[in-house]
Amino acid sequence: MNEELSLIGLFRLGGPFMWPLLAFSVATIALSVERIAYLAWHRLGVGALRETVESLLRNGGIAAAELALEAEPRRNASASILLALVRNARFGERRMEKAAEAEARERIRRLENGFGYLTALASLAPLTGFLGTVSGMIGAFRSIARAAEVSAQLVANGIYEALITTVFGLGIAIVALLTYNLLIQRVDTFAADVTKAVSDLEATLLETGAPGSAGA
Repeated sequence: MNEELSLIGLFRLGGPFMWPLLAFSVATIALSVERIAYLAWHRLGVGALRETVESLLRNGGIAAAELALEAEPRRNASASILLALVRNARFGERRMEKAAEAEARERIRRLENGFGYLTALASLAPLTGFLGTVSGMIGAFRSIARAAEVSAQLVANGIYEALITTVFGLGIAIVALLTYNLLIQRVDTFAADVTKAVSDLEATLLETGAPGSAGA
């Protein structure tokens, strides 16, 4: 009985569909840890850098702001976006907007890399669990059809397989969806902050009379 209540015992009782579920669980945990570490390593705060760049634009001009942004570490995700804005200010308002938007899309794409796999795992895991459920119920009913007398012990293995795979599949889906939603919320917050910072700095560039800022 102790073996049956252990994780290995449950895995054995779950039947063949536990193997893909095991692979999905490993993939979910590995991908979640990697994405959490990736976002934690990057500096996604925007406010302090925006204030610094705005002050430099007002007091030292574009050259000073550009030098400060170039000196920022690569882990500062907003620095390259603001740098694209400042560098292209001399080519006009439309050009600097497009440059900042393109850099922002690339940065956000990198931050969201792997999120699609999390949503795929959140869908595949419960479906695989339900396949195990169907397989277990088929086995249970087959045992009933072949037996002269029906007892609880006769169908227990099939019911075990049905319930265990469902639980494991739903558990994996919950972890994948929870991780995805937490991470996408952080990226969405970063995107909103960057959009606001770009808008504010664009206004500052136009206000301070950046070369070509009045051009189309």
